[in-house]
Amino acid sequence: MSQFFQIHPENPQARLVKQAVQVIRSGGVIAYPTDCGYSLGCQLGDKSALDRIRAIRRLDDKHNFTLVCSDLSEISTYARFDNHLYRLLKNNTPGPYTFIFPATSEVPRRLLHPKRKTIGIRVPDSRIVSALLAELGEPIMSVSLILPGETEPLTDPYDIRDSLEHALDLVIDGGFCGLLPTTVVMMDTEQIEVVRVGAGDPSVFK
Repeated sequence: MSQFFQIHPENPQARLVKQAVQVIRSGGVIAYPTDCGYSLGCQLGDKSALDRIRAIRRLDDKHNFTLVCSDLSEISTYARFDNHLYRLLKNNTPGPYTFIFPATSEVPRRLLHPKRKTIGIRVPDSRIVSALLAELGEPIMSVSLILPGETEPLTDPYDIRDSLEHALDLVIDGGFCGLLPTTVVMMDTEQIEVVRVGAGDPSVFK
């Protein structure tokens, strides 16, 4: 049965943040709030935790996982982009977007889209996420918490606990996170394409 932490969305309690990161480091799978619904997360490169997330979401190997990062300098370790794309990133992070980039060799192969060799990147506008990342010191490997058969991420931590308490190690209650998923943007030097319209304004990429 999962633990359940209530973390304040504006002033995250340091003690609970440290405990949550300990769960991640010990191989746990967590549900945590972002600026666009709740996500499932685990430690970067943890194959067992990754497999558990795939089972919860019923994902195949073609699904793009997302690295939730703290800032642009961290993104540059895992994604390849030029100065033009950097400026777009700088102007639109943190925010309700998922960017899909060609991945660098730092990204574990099992996270990559098998054909395109791409990786999703997120910098959420969330103080809870920022606190978790600062304590962890690396990106959180994530996917949106959209249950099989549904189209939108879960937004109520109590529903998450009721549905997944035996599949997760921790549910972080950070309050309501909005109803829309992220806007997904394929970021390539040759072409920028909005592939899903969500909470983020897509017009800035056209």
